[in-house]
Amino acid sequence: MAWTNTENDTADVLVIGGGTGGYSAALRAAALGLEVVLAERDLVGGTCLHRGCVPSKAMLHAAELVDGIAEARERWGVKASLESVDWASLVATRNDIVTRNHRGVEGRLAQAGVRIVRGSAGLTGPRSARIDGYGEVVARRGVVLATGSRPRMLPGVVADGLRVVTSDDALYAPGLPGSVLVVGGGAIGVEYASFHRSMGADVILVEAADRLVPLEDAEVSRHLTRGLKKRGIRVETGARLLETAVVEDGVRAVVRTARGETVTVAAERLLVAVGREPVTEGLGLAAAGLATDGRGHVAPADWARLETVVPGIHVVGDLLPPPSLGLAHASFAEGLLVAETLAGLRTPPVDYATVPRVTYSSPQTAAVGLTEAQARDAGHDVVVNSLPLTAVAKGMVHGRGGLVKVVAERAGRVLGVHLVGPHVSEIVAESQLVVGWEAEAGDVAHHIHPHPTLSEAVGEAFLTLAGRGLHQQH
Repeated sequence: MAWTNTENDTADVLVIGGGTGGYSAALRAAALGLEVVLAERDLVGGTCLHRGCVPSKAMLHAAELVDGIAEARERWGVKASLESVDWASLVATRNDIVTRNHRGVEGRLAQAGVRIVRGSAGLTGPRSARIDGYGEVVARRGVVLATGSRPRMLPGVVADGLRVVTSDDALYAPGLPGSVLVVGGGAIGVEYASFHRSMGADVILVEAADRLVPLEDAEVSRHLTRGLKKRGIRVETGARLLETAVVEDGVRAVVRTARGETVTVAAERLLVAVGREPVTEGLGLAAAGLATDGRGHVAPADWARLETVVPGIHVVGDLLPPPSLGLAHASFAEGLLVAETLAGLRTPPVDYATVPRVTYSSPQTAAVGLTEAQARDAGHDVVVNSLPLTAVAKGMVHGRGGLVKVVAERAGRVLGVHLVGPHVSEIVAESQLVVGWEAEAGDVAHHIHPHPTLSEAVGEAFLTLAGRGLHQQH
């Protein structure tokens, strides 16, 4: 339903931005009996639903099916071959998944009684905002800022949606390119490199840091890099993109490698995935007494409530600086926290140390808690156990390598769990509980994991660390 207003409107809560953080705050606040107005200038669901998490994982599932045909033929004797990829059909299935999710979210908001107002909103004071084409809304209890982020671009590089694309429009660019240069070796860049390789493209992945997914454990990074190279992806870490040019058949780029060599790279498409930046233009922060930090974030004065220096104005999602992680599932938790705070409930703050981090490439990575280096830098007396996934039967069945790594205090709690391999995104939730509840290795070792599964490798790693190992000596 479209709401119209020509005079001042009031509500208990005004949410500006309908992405994961914004709509979760709206839904929870409405469930707690608060009157909610949600202002969204684009589509409810935000980047995650329409340009990021959901469509990209749909495409990566399709890529996994393509990879499975090759594995069936080469490893299992199934005489199958890939005739072609019908791009239009693939896109149609992806779009159907996104559309059904979008309708579900909008339907749920309507059912909850949230008033969705279409238009850009700018603050006019600490408890009010003007929405284009609607009018001013005054929030009796508070305002939630949830305007999200956009892809960060490299200086001098301009996206055209065809030859040069960002992570937001990569999946919507026409057709499948025969070659791709991906700049950025974080989770997003690695996922897109993996997808395009599965679809048959020649892929070069360039990362300025000395390793891929540099925020993850170094051992996981090594295994991931090895897996991507084995699939035929050329990985250049410690490398810099010096210049680019769009030409008739694609792009030409000059890259300086870690070895100090200057090489020219030709590709049909350049995909820039060097991070994201908050969107605050037109938000009217100054009118409410707020300002951004040096990187464009709106920092809370109280992290336990995600409340800014202006009482009643809260922030969720990609507008938040670290330690917030810019992840959709963290945004859900932030939205719930803020809604419950505005309703007068006392809710524990978001524990960012226990938020799972996942890269949905092939191989996948998943992690919770501190890396080994972070734990040592923090002064912990650390013990570590690394177990190959192939140490258990299901890991051998998959035959794609992988690793479980546990970082713990000596005779103390588990500090971090790090996974790399097939489908590890589906088995990381257990580790969130292990780290979040400050369990010790011996506590986990007493719980029985099903056999044969990949999760069994997690249980085996803890058994070994607790001195009860079966298939691993330590």
